[in-house]
Amino acid sequence: MSKDDKNTKNLNATLKALNIGNYERHLFICTGTKCCSEQQGKDSWDYLKRRMRELNLVDKSVFRTRVGCLRVCRDGPVGLIYPEGTWYKDLTPDHIEAVLQEHLLQGRPVAELVIAHNPLPAKP
Repeated sequence: MSKDDKNTKNLNATLKALNIGNYERHLFICTGTKCCSEQQGKDSWDYLKRRMRELNLVDKSVFRTRVGCLRVCRDGPVGLIYPEGTWYKDLTPDHIEAVLQEHLLQGRPVAELVIAHNPLPAKP
């Protein structure tokens, strides 16, 4: 097996293990220090990971990604959920819980935390 074939096989195994291509939503959370403190970002990310596991959302319908900057750089941690394109401010653990319960589980964005909407275009 060539090195390229082995790399492709390993990549495909990783994608399969992460269930890439089968998610309904993708949640990004900015933990960069321009919009929140390092500790706030860490606390929010740790809470999000734990609660998504507890709610059985990990590797099923929601993929989560921690990013260093979503370029809003204020009122953070800032988050974004696609495909709806719902942008959130102030994603502290209490607010993350509201977003998990209301938006991800019940399909209703948390209006008081929403700062913008930028949905992905519908597939042709």
